[in-house]
Amino acid sequence: MPHAFNPKDSERSVFDALLEASARFGAKKPILEDQERNPLSYLDLIRASFALGRKLAAMTEKGERVGVMLPSSAGGVVTFFALHAFGRIPTMLNFTAGIRSLKSACELAGVKRVLTSHRFVEQGKLHDLIDALEPIAAITYLEDVRNTVGMADKLFAAAAGAFPKQFRVATRPSDPGVILFTSGSFGAPKGVVLSQSNLIANVRQIEAHIELDPAWVMFNPLPVFHCFGLTGGVLLPILTGMKAFQYPSPLHVKQIPPLVKDSKASILLATDTFVNQYARAAERDELSGLQFVVCGAEKVREETHNLITERFGPIPLLEGYGATEASPVIAVNKPTDNRRGTVGGLLPGMETRLEPVEGIPGGGKLLVRGPNVMAGYLAPGGTIEPPAGGWHDTGDVVSMTEDQWITILGRVKRFAKVGGEMISLTAAEDLAVSVWPDCRHAVIAMPDPKKGERLVLVTDRRDADPAPLLAHAQAIGAPEIAVPRKIIRVPEVPVLGTGKTDYVAVERMAKAEGNSRAA
Repeated sequence: MPHAFNPKDSERSVFDALLEASARFGAKKPILEDQERNPLSYLDLIRASFALGRKLAAMTEKGERVGVMLPSSAGGVVTFFALHAFGRIPTMLNFTAGIRSLKSACELAGVKRVLTSHRFVEQGKLHDLIDALEPIAAITYLEDVRNTVGMADKLFAAAAGAFPKQFRVATRPSDPGVILFTSGSFGAPKGVVLSQSNLIANVRQIEAHIELDPAWVMFNPLPVFHCFGLTGGVLLPILTGMKAFQYPSPLHVKQIPPLVKDSKASILLATDTFVNQYARAAERDELSGLQFVVCGAEKVREETHNLITERFGPIPLLEGYGATEASPVIAVNKPTDNRRGTVGGLLPGMETRLEPVEGIPGGGKLLVRGPNVMAGYLAPGGTIEPPAGGWHDTGDVVSMTEDQWITILGRVKRFAKVGGEMISLTAAEDLAVSVWPDCRHAVIAMPDPKKGERLVLVTDRRDADPAPLLAHAQAIGAPEIAVPRKIIRVPEVPVLGTGKTDYVAVERMAKAEGNSRAA
């Protein structure tokens, strides 16, 4: 049985939670690995955190927000815990967000130093980002730091590994645990401050919701600058005794399935888009060892559920739902209760409020409160603005069953008023997905002089045409007003580094197309 959730269990610092996990599951237990295939035990991870942390502490101050620009890797995880061991705040930088977003993130958080690696910058061709950041922050390469680790540092790390509570810098559970930046799929990214107890609470909530086995291996190809990758892919496994296998990019579709098999992975974290691609690229035995797959960040298509079952057997695809502001998991399906089309059951310890939205019956805008809801947003000047009354407004319109299972109806921003009717852009996208399941689609609303707004489908389907959409809408009884009549065919629908559709870029494309027509 899963453990019952007790909010008091999250009242500890991130580093102390690591020390407790080491004591609970055994210091020698292998707990962290990446594609280099050099597994680290709890003791190795704690010693490495002290060795690196001591060096980083010499160039930073207690409480300083230190930029981390690293892929999902053992080195990235060690860096995260190294900063925590000495009371520094990891500020995770999204290297896929572009120069402007990255600079504004560093300026907003007051980042004076960015940790990265030569190898990562070379492989990712990120020299332009480094050039842009150098005027505002010192760039520190971990290989250079590692080369300065001498005998005194090793002796310190050995002593600290033996008596970690005496050597680590004490911090409070309410102190910041990480600064992350929202995906920016609908506008400028925001800086989100999650306290240490927010992060620990979310781990404990998931552990109370789904029965986890410490013998399992969690395969994480998602970036640690994204909360799903950090909490789900790093903290959840390490703090519950599961080995965390880190992989630097979800885009390596051919390399990931054989590594899932080879690492003996039990759980795969991904998004619908990536799972679909892995399932198509994988040999039949490469994913069949999984206990389940957890999908977040975007809606899971029926076709992906069916594809996994047909090719690899009854492996549950668990759709979940979250927000960076909630550390991130709010709801997730269970292997024993997996309701397709929903995003799962509300995690224990959370309260919800549904506010009615005009023109949208049968649901409401979701607000959430709980121990995993953020300390607040970063305001200019570096101060933290807490959510009013502890409530976070998700901006999502949902319906909820009596046993608190949630179905997403759309985002408040993702509804259009067409001829006086409220139309879900998500439902319009679903029409396109049903007709052309192998392609990527995004529906946006554009101003229309007659109807107020009109729907525009941006798709990578080359022969996309309104006729099959209309026919499908009629066949399933969907209103014809929800069918996009205007279609823009593009070579690629833009996505963010997290796998979500980049609606800001999609709108830009649609406007550019409209302007070129007008010209």
